[in-house]
Amino acid sequence: MDYRGFFEDAVDALRQEKRYRVFADLERIAGQFPRAIYRDAADNQREITIWCSNDYLGMGQNPRVIAAMQDTAAKLGVGAGGTRNISGTNRPLVELERSLADLHRKDAALVFTSGFVSNEAAISTIARLLPDCIIFSDQLNHASMIQGVRQSGMQKQIFRHNDVGHLRELLAAVDRQRPKLIVFESVYSMDGDVAPIKEICDLAEEFGALTYIDEVHAVGMYGPRGGGIAERDGLMERIDIIEGTLAKGFGVMGGYVAANRAIIDAVRSYAPEFIFTTALPPALCAAARASIEHLKVSGAERAAHQRQAQLTKDILADAGLPVLRTNTHIVPVIVGDARACKAASDMLLEKHNIYIQPINYPTVPKGTERLRITPTPLHSDEMIIELRHALVSVWSALQLPRERPTEKVSASKLMSGQLTLPTVGG
Repeated sequence: MDYRGFFEDAVDALRQEKRYRVFADLERIAGQFPRAIYRDAADNQREITIWCSNDYLGMGQNPRVIAAMQDTAAKLGVGAGGTRNISGTNRPLVELERSLADLHRKDAALVFTSGFVSNEAAISTIARLLPDCIIFSDQLNHASMIQGVRQSGMQKQIFRHNDVGHLRELLAAVDRQRPKLIVFESVYSMDGDVAPIKEICDLAEEFGALTYIDEVHAVGMYGPRGGGIAERDGLMERIDIIEGTLAKGFGVMGGYVAANRAIIDAVRSYAPEFIFTTALPPALCAAARASIEHLKVSGAERAAHQRQAQLTKDILADAGLPVLRTNTHIVPVIVGDARACKAASDMLLEKHNIYIQPINYPTVPKGTERLRITPTPLHSDEMIIELRHALVSVWSALQLPRERPTEKVSASKLMSGQLTLPTVGG
């Protein structure tokens, strides 16, 4: 049996479809973000500009955050020593969870090693503990949420993306006494659109459902204290479970959920992803807490972030590039073909020293391939102009379509057949 051949064939299939993922060898330069050192296969190096980082506010480079990590590592070491059940809870982790609970105005919070794990663990555990629970999940939920729904083993209903009318139909068809869990995101990271949170909360109250919101692409960046879209819109207290990450707006690492004490204690006590996983090291916890506490009182980063995101959208659109207009910090530039998207990414890096990872299937549906640009407060106006010139050059060289999307190029519309995009030859 040629076991090795099976795996080689599987990877070759991705290469033939131009979906094989290549990781750029990058070394971020502390204090100079978004600048980084890029090393090619021959180990040649040069300075490039990153335009697709999820460190949305550049807090991974913030001096206070770096100092908190360094000081804590010097005092407490670099490891957590094991699971919290075996090794106890390090003090910075206790303080971090209190900070998160305060951020979201909840009784308690629980920290995991990543946002993927927190979604998978919390959704599956909460649903399993509710007798005969039925889960209502948005069509475009993240893979981690889908995994949590599957792992729960409970019945699920998928509602069309952000379609509260469809959600109402599905809820109305279920016995009102049956436990229900609605899981959705606030900001959807590929299209940059926002969920109708108020309307979903209204339906949850009407039909007696729990609400679970993923705010990973919003915490730190929206709301008076960085609590996310729900805080910005005055709806945070209407959400039962809030999930977030420490690795994007807060610039460090880890995931978490915040809710009432009973829910958090149940997840802590039953989720194997929590019970059997080594805790976050104290230095990471201290750095994350420093970032959260800073952003609770400082709106400067959020204001600068929104300014640069809007400026980027305006300048790229004015240049005739196919920018998908959004109300958030996500700036998708639609290509519509996997080969062309990879070619555009490669040319940007090779000729213009700009790094933007291509976004292809299965992250987005086929036909909606794109460059996903994420401006930060640390991208200067000059960098935005440089990006504009580089993209125009690449679009001309590869003869990519310049038509701006006349309506939202959302994955849900493509899946339902409401929208088709032109295919670009490789």
